[in-house]
Amino acid sequence: MQSKENILTCTEEVRVRFNETDPLGIVWHGHYIVYFEDGREAFGREHGLTYLDIQREGYVTPIVKSTCEHFLPLKYGETFRIVTTFVNSVSAKLIYTYELFNQDNKLVCSGETIQVFLDSNGSLCLYNPEFFQAWKNKMGL
Repeated sequence: MQSKENILTCTEEVRVRFNETDPLGIVWHGHYIVYFEDGREAFGREHGLTYLDIQREGYVTPIVKSTCEHFLPLKYGETFRIVTTFVNSVSAKLIYTYELFNQDNKLVCSGETIQVFLDSNGSLCLYNPEFFQAWKNKMGL
């Protein structure tokens, strides 16, 4: 369970590009997972936990689960906001939730991704790597 006081979020504004849409001008469903990636990248830059930071420490964080629920379509040329929230867990994993809001501030889609830590040998980490625990402590988690 996450304390309301220490919720870490990041908001990123994005514009739908032509190549992300189908012939009807609607965003193809597979691009929403890419938008989640955009949210994670922005979160990492804002809060000091980028993929490059993780790699420098000798770890990779593959996604082991992703969910996405669609409520409204996005269309070519529209702007939208990705709100990415880190979900604190005692387990050695990165859990993020996502909410995408259109320019009318209506919820377009929501989702979640779960990533685990693998060390340089490709072994699953059962405990938080030291650098990650230090980051969580710094963030008050």
